[in-house]
Amino acid sequence: MTAMKQKLPPAQESWLPREHPLYRPRHGTTQRLALIAAVVFFLLPSVAFVFGVRPGAFENRALTPFPGILQGWGFLTQLNPWATDHLALREQAVHLNDLTSRGIFGEQPAVQRNNAGPIDKTETPPPRPVINFPPVVEGKNGWLYLGDELASHCSPSRPIKETVGQLRKLRDEVEASGRRFAVVVAPDKATLYPENLPDNMDGKDCQRKGAEEFWQAVSAEDYVVDVRDELHSWGRMLGEPVYGPLDAHWGEEAGVIVSRQLAERFRKGISKPWVVNPGETWEQNADLPVLIGRSGVTTGRRYAILPDGKRDTTNRDVPIDFKTKPLHFDSASGPGTYGFSVGLLGDSFTIRTLRYLSGTFGDITIGHHGEAFKDGGKVAGQVMAENTTVVVEVAERTLMSGKFTLTQPDIQRTVVDQLKARPIR
Repeated sequence: MTAMKQKLPPAQESWLPREHPLYRPRHGTTQRLALIAAVVFFLLPSVAFVFGVRPGAFENRALTPFPGILQGWGFLTQLNPWATDHLALREQAVHLNDLTSRGIFGEQPAVQRNNAGPIDKTETPPPRPVINFPPVVEGKNGWLYLGDELASHCSPSRPIKETVGQLRKLRDEVEASGRRFAVVVAPDKATLYPENLPDNMDGKDCQRKGAEEFWQAVSAEDYVVDVRDELHSWGRMLGEPVYGPLDAHWGEEAGVIVSRQLAERFRKGISKPWVVNPGETWEQNADLPVLIGRSGVTTGRRYAILPDGKRDTTNRDVPIDFKTKPLHFDSASGPGTYGFSVGLLGDSFTIRTLRYLSGTFGDITIGHHGEAFKDGGKVAGQVMAENTTVVVEVAERTLMSGKFTLTQPDIQRTVVDQLKARPIR
């Protein structure tokens, strides 16, 4: 009689006798802990959202908006940053990460970097090494620097000479339409105060060389207003830098400097009777610590400008949101003020100049050039076309990066078309 082989039914490893060599528990202690941690990680933000917890902007920028379907593949690439920004309890997680990293490990937390990815071998390699800077670089003496401003000099998307060439084309078109034109460049903090950068920072040499190349190219343009020397001079007079150690932006001294230099450019001698008096000091949250889950304050001083030497026309109650809609000011008048209409397109550096520009220019409209990426330059073109004088204020890091809106060909064409449609003769 042929013996029949008995086939056992399949069994889970956890069902086998404990003494069996293939026995494995269904959920060990480590597995259970990992499972609980995963459930908490994924469900806690959702539970918090149900109970009314909403994410807020805490990184000195607006939250990423939900991408539109019409963006094509851009919808997919922007979906991840939107989801990250709108995750409930994200701010608390960032602060906890910073506390844990510094308190337990004694080091700066690892933060997300903008990885450039592999270089396409069919393209010309960049002239400078690609260096990934953190959002904030911790320097000496408690100073912080914005990583983007350092990265812009080491990894620009195009040579600065090409960017300046596009800016010159814009100047030519503005002046051909019968308007006056000037560009104010807000220097990077690392350009004015490089002495507090870390000694052994990766990219320190390319940042320095990039800054030298940038200012050599930009300062040669006759329409550029270079405020570096006067910022240094004012700092020496104050006995302290005009950029706070924990802030990425200049102080209100720049507002007085920019207002005076622009007024003088458009009407020589107009600021001769001006009297500038120091005012009250102020304190507010600094914009760099929050990017690495910390907090800190920056301080400054306000000023009063008397354009005729007698009457204070400084605008003390000035709104600062000119991104949603351009702001218009027409309260300044009399001797020492500039009366022709001015259209200014600026950025976050413009905020601390608003009270002084609006107090010395009698008809000025101020918009944000960053919005041109959203509307293709429509509003920027309107701000320019509706005025006789055009001013652009742009940060060094923005211009150096090669991504400045008004130097992008498509946006520039939209702006120029509006200027041509409304020439001044």
